[in-house]
Amino acid sequence: MQIIEVITKQEKREFVNFPKRLYKNDSFWVCPLDSGVESVFDSTKNHTFLHGEAVRWILKDDNGKIIGRIAAFIDNVRSAASSQPTGGIGFFEVSENRDAAFLLFDTAAEWLSSKGMEAFDGPVNFGENDNNWGLLVDGFVRQGYGMPYNKKYYRAYFEEYGFKNFFEQYSYHRTLRDANNEIEEFPERIMKISAWLSKRPGYSFRHFEFRKKDKFIKDIIEIYNSTWSLFKEDFTPLEPAFLEESLSKAKLVVDEDLIWFAYFNDKPIGFFILFPDLNQILKHFNGKLHLLNILRLMYFLVTHKMTRMRAVVGGVHPNFQNSGVESAIFYQLYSVFKKKPWFKELELSWVGDYNPKMIAIYEALGAEKAKTHVTYRYLINKKLPFKRYKDEMTEKQEVKQDNVIPD
Repeated sequence: MQIIEVITKQEKREFVNFPKRLYKNDSFWVCPLDSGVESVFDSTKNHTFLHGEAVRWILKDDNGKIIGRIAAFIDNVRSAASSQPTGGIGFFEVSENRDAAFLLFDTAAEWLSSKGMEAFDGPVNFGENDNNWGLLVDGFVRQGYGMPYNKKYYRAYFEEYGFKNFFEQYSYHRTLRDANNEIEEFPERIMKISAWLSKRPGYSFRHFEFRKKDKFIKDIIEIYNSTWSLFKEDFTPLEPAFLEESLSKAKLVVDEDLIWFAYFNDKPIGFFILFPDLNQILKHFNGKLHLLNILRLMYFLVTHKMTRMRAVVGGVHPNFQNSGVESAIFYQLYSVFKKKPWFKELELSWVGDYNPKMIAIYEALGAEKAKTHVTYRYLINKKLPFKRYKDEMTEKQEVKQDNVIPD
């Protein structure tokens, strides 16, 4: 077997095209846009290159046939926030060949070790975790846009190589309409809390508008950074450039009515972002967005072929958590669902096993766990003790509390 670093245009094509052959007969796999994959490795399009680096390889057998691929990343911001220098691997695909899989892992591990990394997570993205994050281990059905799909035998390769379960990611699903296409009511408790909060002085709710994009981007960043900086020890602030980049890419399919904000005395305190499931359209394109497919995309949009939505990200300011703000935002969304009968299913993905509050909210909405992905960690430095994410976070919180100096 021969491992080759991806540099030339031909090698880039082979990297992108290999999964198309691997999943040729798998009806659940949706081919991502070629341009989307390439943009991850383009320093002019991926802002993560400002504080990181990435490399990728393809693997050929003795006959010159592509049998695998992998990428390795270092995000210096995330690495600095970890307990030890930690990189990542992703875009892993391989034929059913254990030796090939291990060679790909070895190659990535050697590169990361040479860069001073003592551990790495995978499969992850070189960028934010709303895309290409985690290995699917349960729920082998067609995934929502951005959620990874993979071969079932990958799990054995990861675990036999020595990867450990760092945390699990759950996707919750909720049917919105019955067999007669009538809207299904949200649970009564959610409705009562929402109605009560909406009437309280100072509270208001607004949906996103592109013409006021700068204001809403500022609001998202204020809420997100104040929320997750307290929750996650390895938190990395959301960057305006990333948000601007994501909204620009998705502008054609973004539904302004599916992005909602909560305010108290006009100060942003909560938001949820839902995107229509673009995978329901991309499944027809084989990764290409040429003129004909752009025309087909426009047709599919006009005829409402996207019937599922994915809740990508959200947050509520710590001072307003457990106050009913989350329920009130979903109540606003429920009002939108009633007006748009083509939306039949809501996917809430993903939520980590370390986030019981959000899991409780999703279950209170009547959603059920439908899929599980796993983010694995591999320790290059064998002297390091392995700790699951939530255990690591608990220890760090305890250290914080012990170091608090009383007034």
